[in-house]
Amino acid sequence: MKVLLLGSGGREHALSWKISQSSILDELFIAPGNAGTKQFGKNVNLSIVDFEAIKKFVLDNQINMLVVGPEEPLVLGIYDFFQADPELKNCAVIGPSKEGAKLEGSKHYAKEFMARHRIPTAKYGTFTEATLSEGINFLRGMAAPYVLKADGLAAGKGVLILKDLATAEKELTSMLKDKRFGAASEKVVIEQFLDGIELSVFIMTDGQSFKLMPEAKDYKRIGEGDTGENTGGMGAVSPVPFADAAFMDKVHNQVIVPTVKGLRSEGIPYKGFIFFGLINVKGDPYVIEYNCRMGDPETEVVIPRMKSDLLDLFEGIASNTLSERDMQFTDKSTATVMMVAGGYPNHYEKGIPIYGLNNIADSLVFHAGTSADGPQVLTNGGRVLAVTSYGKNIEVAVAKSYESIQKISFENSYYRRDIGKDVIK
Repeated sequence: MKVLLLGSGGREHALSWKISQSSILDELFIAPGNAGTKQFGKNVNLSIVDFEAIKKFVLDNQINMLVVGPEEPLVLGIYDFFQADPELKNCAVIGPSKEGAKLEGSKHYAKEFMARHRIPTAKYGTFTEATLSEGINFLRGMAAPYVLKADGLAAGKGVLILKDLATAEKELTSMLKDKRFGAASEKVVIEQFLDGIELSVFIMTDGQSFKLMPEAKDYKRIGEGDTGENTGGMGAVSPVPFADAAFMDKVHNQVIVPTVKGLRSEGIPYKGFIFFGLINVKGDPYVIEYNCRMGDPETEVVIPRMKSDLLDLFEGIASNTLSERDMQFTDKSTATVMMVAGGYPNHYEKGIPIYGLNNIADSLVFHAGTSADGPQVLTNGGRVLAVTSYGKNIEVAVAKSYESIQKISFENSYYRRDIGKDVIK
């Protein structure tokens, strides 16, 4: 099988690492990929949103399967583009339809979907610039802290949690009037704050059946102790100790089953991953958000725990035979720690040489934002490397990742030193 994987981050490096181990793989291409993905396939200089260029590459190279890593091509409708084109129809797409991807592409749409299917989530209201005064009144009727979410895609940074009303009113005005997050904040969802502990749960689905993958917990804020600005994720651990059988049973019955049934009953084609961003409130799961793809950096701890052939599972998704496929995972724990560029998530430099990558023996290093200049690997993003390790428990896995990080260096690198600390007993 010939596979084209779209994306260039740590998620795509982890997916390419796993796909490359498949017994049914003939050739793997990654577009555009990074300095790490080229170890496992051929990097191709294609834009992930240039559907015509992707089409030409798929036809020229007789690609059998397109695996979509990031959300943007899915939200823009790449699945539908392939389905509607007679020349592309025989190339399977792993990723949902445009309508299915709206679960991530629009917070308001996701909230309405959850309301229709009685999926537990926080109380909310949605507002535009025209209804700003109603939004302010809505805030005034709520208790602090206040949660404001840009409706559209904002690269994981469109959520504000604010402690006082005056700031919340000011930020709501800035999001709607000054378009603080661009077109993403033309609508803003105001949500009731839920007090609990977050985790991420993932399934693969062919639209009929689904397979549950290991859960993970990621760390979104730049500073230790979950302080400072939101980022795309500073690290992750799997499994999540508080996600015991009783809790996961509720997740299965109250969240996953109604979501898959809801998509099916509404006739929404969905073939790929569903990521449930959950919060555990006194033992009950509530959905904070849906994503229409695997998370990053969660992929870097979930995929390494997979023992099964990932491409075989993707083939099951494509042929509606997922229920007949085997999905097995190791019971070892995994932990990943992100090394980021100094200044991230604000201004940071690119093109800085990275040293020590060849010294790593006990960990997997997934490249998140890198490029290659001959044999030299350079930084090419805010989040640069995800250092993942296995252990008999989270404590051992985390310790190994921190040990490996000591052997890697690039100017002004930064990482959080408390990943997993809150869940280690």
